[in-house]
Amino acid sequence: MSETEKLPQNPQPQEWRAQELSQMRIADYKPFNFVDGEGVRNSLYVSGCKFACPGCYNKIAQNFNYGQPYTQALEDQIMADLAQPYVQGLTLLGGEPFLNTQVCLALVKRLRVEFGHTKDVWSWTGYTWAELQQETPDKLALLRELDVLVDGRFLQAQKDLTLQFRGSANQRIIDVQQSLSRGEVTLWANLIKQ
Repeated sequence: MSETEKLPQNPQPQEWRAQELSQMRIADYKPFNFVDGEGVRNSLYVSGCKFACPGCYNKIAQNFNYGQPYTQALEDQIMADLAQPYVQGLTLLGGEPFLNTQVCLALVKRLRVEFGHTKDVWSWTGYTWAELQQETPDKLALLRELDVLVDGRFLQAQKDLTLQFRGSANQRIIDVQQSLSRGEVTLWANLIKQ
């Protein structure tokens, strides 16, 4: 079977639990970048992902033990970086943010306390929107705090480098708050190409 024919792992609802998997480690932190969402962003790459998408651009971060422990000092640095007036928001990626809710949810809740909704929060996930609706309370709590979600596994067979902020055509850029209030997936308003 070729790399393009292999498929990611597909969990059953609530099969993968952050409290059992996460080692509370981060693969990287990249402040002041322009590639992980709209505007200037501070991006936190968490460690650990079980989807194992063939062709993953950050394969090393699939390992839950990769990288450095998440620390209070790092969290404080992220908050200080977010305070810069030119920073639009925070991006969570990995790895899989929804398998690292102990880190991501606490960070986003602190962001909301300190900045309200003056800073936006983006996240990438291998889960689809529909899958997240059947997930554990911690994953649903993280979802409710987000502004934009790029959902779905990376599929090598649908790889498209011309897409905005995503790697394969099956992935969607979702306006989380609009989707939650309407009860149906609403795509991000600034989407250029579906």
